[in-house]
Amino acid sequence: MTNGNRAQRPVVAGVDGSPSAMDATRWAARQAARLGEPLRLLYVADLPPLNPHVAAPPPSYASAWLDSGRKWLSEAEDMATDEVPELPVETDVRLGQTSDTLIEESRGAALLVLGTRGYGGFRRLLVGSVASTVAAHAVCPVVVLPAGTATVETGDVVVGADGSALGVEALGFGFDVASAKRARLVAVRAWHESLADAAWSGLPVRDELDKVTEQELRALHADLRPWREKYPDVEVSEHVVRTGKPSDALLDAAQRAQLIVVGSHGRGVVSGTLLGSTSQALLHTVTSCPVAIVRPKE
Repeated sequence: MTNGNRAQRPVVAGVDGSPSAMDATRWAARQAARLGEPLRLLYVADLPPLNPHVAAPPPSYASAWLDSGRKWLSEAEDMATDEVPELPVETDVRLGQTSDTLIEESRGAALLVLGTRGYGGFRRLLVGSVASTVAAHAVCPVVVLPAGTATVETGDVVVGADGSALGVEALGFGFDVASAKRARLVAVRAWHESLADAAWSGLPVRDELDKVTEQELRALHADLRPWREKYPDVEVSEHVVRTGKPSDALLDAAQRAQLIVVGSHGRGVVSGTLLGSTSQALLHTVTSCPVAIVRPKE
């Protein structure tokens, strides 16, 4: 895919020399090639706190971190061009707070790609402090790669299709990837009784549950219709699941997946919540494939 004459929006990968960041670089390189965009490799020197009585770090302190970053970026650039020869790659070293810098970078990016375990400022990704913050505030979609998943290139693209506006955006992202990779798209719609309270009419419980399931299936059909028309080549499987934990339904459907896609938050979340319980749970628990978190467009 080429981008014609429009402004380029690079795929940005966070680099810190860790194996996880190198995995993210490889995956990001392939996505940049697919999108027809350049790859931007970013190292953030998120310096540890110093003694509060020290007015400023010695020049050698920051320089050592920045020199390490340049070395790691050079290695990552070599890996990216080995993965995709002739891919346009740019590198940058920044001094600052990791999540703030990544969020700022997302404003001009097509996609932001991170590993789950890193060194330096990225080391907290595994427990979610950076990943959750970036996924909650980034402007572009954020893809987080668990360790060892950079080479996962086969299997379904599983999408959480909850009927929210972001759920529809997630479907669009998922269909685009599934079409490019000739993968099946599995659309998962989870519901639980609290979503059906308005439909409760005193009928036997089983009849009422069947009625709500049919309503959810019709709604899923409607959400899928425009994407099926846009991507007629994509095989689609639909799953409507009654569960109190949508993340469990997604995990069940994603046992042979190459990517899970969800909105950063969906229906049923508290107003103002930046990252919903489902996307949070997936970031913490998925180990078999990358997870894409789709954010609202500004």
